[in-house]
Amino acid sequence: MGKMLPAQEAARIYHTNYVRNARAMGVLWALFTLCFAIIMVVSFIQPYWIGDSIDTPQAGYFGLFSYCIGNALTGELICKGSPLDFGTIPSSAFKTAMFFVGISTFLIIGCILCFSLFFFCNSATVYKICAWMQLAAAAGLMIGCLIYPDGWDSNEVKRMCGDKTDKYTLGACTVRWAFILCIIGILDALILSFLAFVLGNRQDNLLPDDFKVENKGNGLTLFSLPASPPRLLEGTSKLLNGHCHL
Repeated sequence: MGKMLPAQEAARIYHTNYVRNARAMGVLWALFTLCFAIIMVVSFIQPYWIGDSIDTPQAGYFGLFSYCIGNALTGELICKGSPLDFGTIPSSAFKTAMFFVGISTFLIIGCILCFSLFFFCNSATVYKICAWMQLAAAAGLMIGCLIYPDGWDSNEVKRMCGDKTDKYTLGACTVRWAFILCIIGILDALILSFLAFVLGNRQDNLLPDDFKVENKGNGLTLFSLPASPPRLLEGTSKLLNGHCHL
């Protein structure tokens, strides 16, 4: 094999560094997606969306489907609610919010399962599939967070938060950490979706047309030079202009 020209060697190094950085960003995106999925599962299950305060008539807290209210005589918390029994959920708005947040949670989990497709499919395709799933999850979370306060006028919530409680008015109660975490999750999902779109679009645009880059199912990137040396040198010179000095 003949000695590689300086321009070819510089272009190969540039390509290697570019691919390495893209893979590093992909790993970070995957890790943040995994952490985001854990956060969503916790916020969906935990009944700490709204809760009592110092001025509430009774102690307690509410989640998407489960809630606990203190007994007026004994002060003992009585818990009810199940995602499999809609009759135990105190408000239709809570049911709707639970549906959309649940769908968003399953979408994020499904996105993690799609990571296995990197071994079988084109990387750009997998990134774009996950990006659309994360974007849909963000929309579901937004709808769920907007609908949830519509159920604050239910009898159970008023019994804990006082008579001044109404739709989108929490009375003497306060917003708890699970609700805040879900709202932050909307922004997280949008950022992850945007990053996935960027990573997907850059998989096939790592180098100019003078080079051929193919993403294989095993995650490796093949680098090959064109057959025409003049076009190679011309394209490489444009690529290296302002970046390298030969």
